[in-house]
Amino acid sequence: MCDLNSKTITEGSALFTEFKGALAEQYVEQELIAQGLKPAYWSSEKGTAETDFAVELGGRIFPIEVKAGENLKSKSLKVACEKFSIERAVRTSLSGYRDERWLVNIPLWAIGSLSSLEG
Repeated sequence: MCDLNSKTITEGSALFTEFKGALAEQYVEQELIAQGLKPAYWSSEKGTAETDFAVELGGRIFPIEVKAGENLKSKSLKVACEKFSIERAVRTSLSGYRDERWLVNIPLWAIGSLSSLEG
């Protein structure tokens, strides 16, 4: 569908270089759905900020940003939290677990434990 050259798939590394962000987001979405969550998407009116997903856990909304690497900048999450008075956001990346009060980084491999934030 995306008019991809067959070598991109058969040679492997190019696929992950070109599509790692989309693959990471697809993986996270599948994990969220497997947990019984219904992920949503948010974008600011001017399109200057967005969250990859937002989910409801225990009556609270958690915006989620997916990072395919270790670049941990989360400007859009901060914008969403301020706009909607959200106290806690989630970022998932290749980095380890890190709790920065308003933001928790969950490693991609552990996103299946997201429901532990419910309490």
